Amino acid sequence: MDKISDIKDQVKEQVSDRLETSSLSRNIASGATATAAVLLLLFGGLGFYWDSEPDMFDVEAVTRAGTGLNGTRVVTGSRTVATMIELTSTLLNKRGGYLHNDIIPPSIFMDNIPNWEFGVLVQVRDMARTMRNNLSRSQSQSTEDADLVAAENQFYFDNNSWMLPETEAEYQKGIDSLERYLVRLGDSGQQSAQFYARADNLRTWLSEVETRLGSLSQRLSASVGKRQLDTSLAGDTAATQSTTAAAEQQVKTPWTELDDVFYEARGTTWALIHLLRAVERDFHDVLVKKNALVSLQQIIRELEPTQDPLGSPVILNGGGFGMLANHSLVMGSHISRANAAIIDLRRLLEDG
Repeated sequence: MDKISDIKDQVKEQVSDRLETSSLSRNIASGATATAAVLLLLFGGLGFYWDSEPDMFDVEAVTRAGTGLNGTRVVTGSRTVATMIELTSTLLNKRGGYLHNDIIPPSIFMDNIPNWEFGVLVQVRDMARTMRNNLSRSQSQSTEDADLVAAENQFYFDNNSWMLPETEAEYQKGIDSLERYLVRLGDSGQQSAQFYARADNLRTWLSEVETRLGSLSQRLSASVGKRQLDTSLAGDTAATQSTTAAAEQQVKTPWTELDDVFYEARGTTWALIHLLRAVERDFHDVLVKKNALVSLQQIIRELEPTQDPLGSPVILNGGGFGMLANHSLVMGSHISRANAAIIDLRRLLEDG
């Protein structure tokens, strides 16, 4: 009987232990579920807050603030340099900071603002290269400005590096170099820092812009797919290319990339509007002489609608004449019109 009693006690203890273990497991699972729900809600709210494009800024106000802070004068080129500083600073200091290189939630799941950032960055890089090679040099045999060399190199650093070194630190060094150049530019005793507002220099930068906008326009218009003929060698019977290309091909942007291209275009045009407004002031005399001031102002007008608020939570991809909107085609239309106006402006600047 004692043995039977002992067995019963052992069975009760085992059952009790299993019940306690089961209860503990349920509590752990319930706690994990609650934690996951809280984190999901937190990341979702944070991602929604960060998923916001910065507002436009006043180029003149930014220039006065930048030169006033450094105790220097506003001279030819100050507005373009100050605008470059503000564009890059916005990338680093907007809501959520710089998101393109983040590897933790919620940034890693976000793609709209990171693609917007890349669009801005491309325009910053193009202008930095033009400032180094053209705007700061009187002729091809002149010496490069050391601060602009440093700035261009920093802005071309990998935009996706999250540590050792991190992208933000490298871009901040580029901003510091531009700030030093801005100070020297406004110092009458520092004649080594120059900004040459000449028609040929403006044409060089506009050529870069024209190429970028042309590519974006093609990518945006490919949202619904189109047949495209190969015109790579048109106009030159002796021209050749590395490999043979199909005479006709179907070009279509994958649906998973529609919003990526759209927001890259938004970032590109956001930065470009500010740079054009700065150029309008720094190259004012050249534009007036060429009777091209109104042409540049029209380019800005064509680009301004690209920053209109988006009335849909997603990028729609309706057919050309379908019932639903196609945001990519609308964006592409504005960019194409601006690009055509840039081509006309470059021709005006070439005239004697």
